[in-house]
Amino acid sequence: MENNRYCVVMAGGVGSRFWPVSRTALPKQFLDILGTGKSFIRHTYERFEGIVPPENFLVVTNVNYKPLVLEHLPELREEQVLCEPLGRNTAPCIAYAAYKLRAKDPSSTMVVTPADHLVLNESEFARVATEGLDFAEAHDALVTIGIRPSRPDTGYGYIQIDASEPAGTMHRVKTFTEKPTLDVAKMFVESGEFFWNSGIFIWKTETIVREMETHLPDMAQLFRSIADAYNTPDEAAAIDRIYPECRNVSIDYGVMEKASDVYVRCSEFGWSDIGTWGSLYTHAAKDAEGNAVSGEVMAYDTTGCILRVPEGKLAVVQGLKDYIVVQSEDALLICPKADEQNIRRYVEEVRLKKGPGYV
Repeated sequence: MENNRYCVVMAGGVGSRFWPVSRTALPKQFLDILGTGKSFIRHTYERFEGIVPPENFLVVTNVNYKPLVLEHLPELREEQVLCEPLGRNTAPCIAYAAYKLRAKDPSSTMVVTPADHLVLNESEFARVATEGLDFAEAHDALVTIGIRPSRPDTGYGYIQIDASEPAGTMHRVKTFTEKPTLDVAKMFVESGEFFWNSGIFIWKTETIVREMETHLPDMAQLFRSIADAYNTPDEAAAIDRIYPECRNVSIDYGVMEKASDVYVRCSEFGWSDIGTWGSLYTHAAKDAEGNAVSGEVMAYDTTGCILRVPEGKLAVVQGLKDYIVVQSEDALLICPKADEQNIRRYVEEVRLKKGPGYV
């Protein structure tokens, strides 16, 4: 492990598409939704601990989740948890980590990862991530990890490679496309030129700071204006002051789609962002009727469903096909899998009707 390599874990999301299990007070990244005995953020830390030393982890999260981060990752010191006063998407999150790191170690290289993804082949992932770090250190470029698509999924962004370049695992990026329609996704997969965008990025700290100065100058100016506060007792107050002024923008839209030297490491290591109940169903163990069951459930004439109840509860389900049935201590969700994109709307309506305690 090299001491100038850092892992930045983005862990500030609420995970509303996993309601009613994922809640504002205890969001998805701190839950064991997969039933492995470990939370998503714990799996993420362990995935990278052989790549960077423990002291080189930074977790960017909402200020309210700092105790949860330290509970799940006791190896970290308090100063390794960077607290956002409010959510502003991935660009400000990454800018905070990058400007702080540049003040501490200008020669550093960053790998940036979400806290809540699934990786089945950990050894292959480590090999891919290390290759990406090696490439980023040798080139003045931005690197992202792309996943070879196994199906025309409309829930992921896509990266098109420059197929005119020699075959290999590292390709120059031609285009980024946000979540496409099903017909377009089918065309992407059939072409062989498109890969899922994993949301995992690798670059030298100086490189990403320079690209932010070019493509997000207003945001860069905010983080540059507090340069004297990084890694001092004044840092938290300075961040609280500038963060509300940051635009709500993703790193993909703000930088990656605009930069010229962007490369993708094309990979296959059993990846999923586990962003919805439906994506969890894809990876969950299923019974003879194709139901993914968690808890005490009696199912009759029921197929292809997600059936999940907490300990101490009993669910009796009859006559459902391809449904999501998920109960928490105080809420019950029953929804066709095909309509799960509506869950975020349901959550907002629950917030208005019952108050923030229910979401």
